[in-house]
Amino acid sequence: QVQLVESGGGLVQAGGSLRLSCAASGRTITAYTMAWFRQAPGLEREFVAAITSSTYITYYADSVKGRFTISRANAENMVFLEMNSLKPEDTAVYYCAASRVVTRTRSDYVYWGQGTQVTVSS
Repeated sequence: QVQLVESGGGLVQAGGSLRLSCAASGRTITAYTMAWFRQAPGLEREFVAAITSSTYITYYADSVKGRFTISRANAENMVFLEMNSLKPEDTAVYYCAASRVVTRTRSDYVYWGQGTQVTVSS
């Protein structure tokens, strides 16, 4: 079992930045693809970004490409999401997730955190 805990969310003005962190415990995340998803009120949970387990290849949703950066520190069992040039439409609960395969598909992720709220004001 992997437990994931997100932190770093908050309220920020449009154009601002936030850095989300995901702390893993229970077992090492070294073998997992790690990702961030987000869910806005009334909408489906959507893929934001992913990073592979050891080669650190990254994938992004088109809506965040060039603004968000996903990274990981396997030795610390941590995953991060650096968010710049934030827009009101980025407002959502952001979730950290772990998968045994390289994927953007929500159902392939087996471990999830509880989420952290990000609110971007205009």
